[in-house]
Amino acid sequence: MKLAIIGAAGQIPGFLIPRLLEETDYELTLAGRNVSWRIGLADGRISYVDGDLSDISKVRQALVGAEVVFVNEASPALLEPTISVMKELGIKRLIVAGVLGVYDEVVGPFGKWNASMIGGYSPTNNRVIGARLVDESGLDYTYLRMTWLYNQEGNVAYKLIPQGEPYRGVQVTRQAVAQYIMDLLQDPTRDLGVSVGIVEPGSEYLSKPSFY
Repeated sequence: MKLAIIGAAGQIPGFLIPRLLEETDYELTLAGRNVSWRIGLADGRISYVDGDLSDISKVRQALVGAEVVFVNEASPALLEPTISVMKELGIKRLIVAGVLGVYDEVVGPFGKWNASMIGGYSPTNNRVIGARLVDESGLDYTYLRMTWLYNQEGNVAYKLIPQGEPYRGVQVTRQAVAQYIMDLLQDPTRDLGVSVGIVEPGSEYLSKPSFY
């Protein structure tokens, strides 16, 4: 199997890539700006595509031969060319690291705190547009609506919030997000065509992240 990671030099791929190399036999195409220098891993199962991934020719180069695509940033600039090339090449499986709030679903005191920190969402907001592109793609997608992220070694606990349910949960570790992506890769039938919130169990009862 071959997995392409768009935006591979980000923090979540930093936890995901070593696990993929250690626990799976996936071949990896790692794509992004200066990605070969920023990651710097030399492994026979890794190939690099350096460059601007809003450039459809670079995306095409990254996705050739891939069976699964993980996009580490839910921006229209990355998602539009990625979805287009996936359809062109007949690739169906898409996993996107997105954000909470794109359906105005964050409720309670945390919802108010979150809005005060990042502002409101509107139909023209790039985050909302990115989620809509994925929702309407027709691909076998999983869109992760991630809450506030932090790092904690060994903490891979997560809870999922289905689309349409109120979003409660103020934090989750990047290690837990990587764990969920590993779980998706290990079960190709899991959570297809859905947008899920991902939070740390127990954080539903907090009004803001513990690190604020």
